[in-house]
Order: sequence, then C-alpha cells, then structure tokens
Amino acid sequence: MSPGTARTATRGPLPLVLAGARGHGRWHLENIRRLQQAGRVRLVGICELAPLTGAELDGLGEPAQSADFAGLLDATGAAVAVICTPIPTHADLAVAAAARGVHLLLEKPPAPSYAAFRRITDAVAAGGVACQVGFQSLGSHAVPAIRALVAEGAVGEPTGVGAAGAWARDEAYYRRAPWAGRRRLDGVDVVDGVLTNPLAHAVATALAVDGSTRAEDITRVDTELFRANAIESDDTSFVGITTARGGRVGVAATLCAERPDEPYVIVHGTRGRITFWYKQDRVLVQRAGHGPEEVLHGRTDLLENLVGHLAGDAELLVPPASTGAFMKVVEAVRTAPDPLPLPAEAWRGVPGEREGVRRRVVHGIDGLVTASADTLCGYAELGAFWALPGTPGPALSTAHSPTAETPPR
Repeated sequence: MSPGTARTATRGPLPLVLAGARGHGRWHLENIRRLQQAGRVRLVGICELAPLTGAELDGLGEPAQSADFAGLLDATGAAVAVICTPIPTHADLAVAAAARGVHLLLEKPPAPSYAAFRRITDAVAAGGVACQVGFQSLGSHAVPAIRALVAEGAVGEPTGVGAAGAWARDEAYYRRAPWAGRRRLDGVDVVDGVLTNPLAHAVATALAVDGSTRAEDITRVDTELFRANAIESDDTSFVGITTARGGRVGVAATLCAERPDEPYVIVHGTRGRITFWYKQDRVLVQRAGHGPEEVLHGRTDLLENLVGHLAGDAELLVPPASTGAFMKVVEAVRTAPDPLPLPAEAWRGVPGEREGVRRRVVHGIDGLVTASADTLCGYAELGAFWALPGTPGPALSTAHSPTAETPPR
C-alpha cells in the first residue's frame, strides 16, 4: 500500500485488530464483541504475547493471533486497530499502523512525552488515517452541554475549573507490570503517574470543559508531585494550568485516598458552579436564584464514533489535536524533578481490598483534594505540612511554559 493511502471497507463490518487484550484490554474486547454482534466491526486479529483462549474469545470467532503487530496488520488486512498496550509502546505501534493506512483508536495517555506524541500525529497525517484517542469521558454528552451552559452565562462569568480525584490503589497495583509506577524504564519514558495515567481523565476532562484542549491553549503548567508509595512516579499530585485566555485549571489527584470516591470536575462562576462526575455522566448545576438541577447525560462510545466517522456519519470526537493541551501537562510532569517521597508521618498502611495486600493512605488527603477543586490551590498553598518548603525538601512547584517543541529528556 502506498504511503498516505488509508484502508477502507466498502461493505460490511470493518476488519479490526486489537493490540493488548488483557488488563484494561478486556474492556475493549467486550466492546468489540458488542459492536461485532451489531455488525459494525469484525475482529480479525489479536496482538498479545500469549494467545487468548477459546473461552476469552467466546462469540468472537477465530481471529488470527500473533505478537507481531505489523505482521498481523499485513496478514489480516485490518482497516482499524485498537491499541491498548503499555504506554511506552504506543508511539511505535501507532506509527506502524498509520504507515499501513490503518485507522486507530489509541488508548490514553497517547504517549509518554510530547516528542512521542508529535511522532504519532505526524505519522497519522502522513498516512491519511483517522485517529481517536481513548479518553472515554470526552464522549460524554455532558461535555458540550456544560460548555453551552457556560457560554450562555448560566453561572455568570467563569472564574476557573477545578478537578478532584481521590482513588485508592494497593501496593500490588505497582507490581502488575515492569513499567507500573515508573517514570522511565531502561532509558525510555513511561511517566506512569496519577495525573498522566489512572486519573488522566480528570485532567483531560477539566481542559475540555474549559475549552482549552489544543497545545496552544495553555501557556503555563505548575506541578506539585509527591509519592507515598515506594515507586518512582507520583501518586499524590496537583497541577495548575494557566490558559491562553488567562484562565486557571487546577487538578488535584491521589491514589492514596482515605475513602475513595467518584472523581469530578467543577466549573466555577461568579454566580454559581457546575459539577460533573465524569465517570457517571452526571451534572449538577447550582446557581443564584435557582434550585439545584441535576441531569444524567448519555455517552457516545469512542470506537463506535470512529466507525461512524469512517462511514462519513460522524465527526471524530477525540482527534489527537484535541489532546495537545493534555500532552503539554504530561510533558510538564515528565520534565519536572522526580516526585518527593512523603515523610512517614504523612501516611499510614491499611489493609487493601485483597487479603494480604496493603495500601498506603495519606492523612487528610480527601479533604485536601476537595479543597483544591474548590479553590484551585495546590497542596502547599492549602497548608499541607509535607508540601511546605523544607518538609521533606523544597516544595515542588515547578513551572513549565509550553513551547512548540520540547526536546526529549
């Protein structure tokens, strides 16, 4: 196939290859099964180190299986590839697919560095293929609804957007793969931190609700990165983002919550606020002169949207360009000093959900995350003793002013 020639299917379901069918990939496998039963796609190949069993493939026929992604694309003639593999592999696999004219659903985060992200976007453009980035929350119908409410002045003049994510992950979570909890592995960027992977949706959704999604939409990123667990990456962090319009977006997140809860985004205005629990598609509007209004919105599946886009029936919901601002945040986290370990008096060990497995809890972190979303302040400004200068070292508040190109570290 000549460069720039994308594969299309004129009739019938689109032939599809899934790279990474275990772990989070199981969710994609179930979604593909649903769309295959609906006649939208046909699973023709699975790229995994160990082949899937017949039970795992129930209802999906007998797709080809191989650990050679490029060879699998060539052998099957796939028109679409879903990539749900370790973060450091995303760029190479996406480039291989784009070079063969194969359209993409690329799991978040799209890449561990801005340079790798640019590799992907350049390859997608050269291949003439469609690429959807897997921020499922951005398929929520709540996002455009909130943007419309803000535009019509429902909460007055917007004053900023906050986001809160208080989740829990036990110590076994960081043993699930060699790259888990790493900033880099064998000299290759990974950046598997709380803001860039498990709660990346909080960052991307806050930016989308603010209308600041492209790389040029943000001018400064300040980071506070900490870790309670014995890992390289951050598990308790804050990022403050200044937008090109002069606005402010603040995201506080932890994997060491006392009582894990649903993550959410808040739009603050001069006459009210809008809270969006993005995993639930639930929106609460509170404004002067009105009673609280709660609405449950629908959601468009991103693979289904990609298939519809290829048929000419829909606009792509999450093209790479709309994740450029998120990738500038990833780059700020990547180039920041390594996260500071929290002192022993800042956290405690508690039993995890699984017998014999423990997790670490940061004292008072739930309240700090909530307060941050309310005020757009970081942990140091909120007075967390472990974030203040000299405890346990200089406060991490690293400013990063995005440029068109940030050289790889």
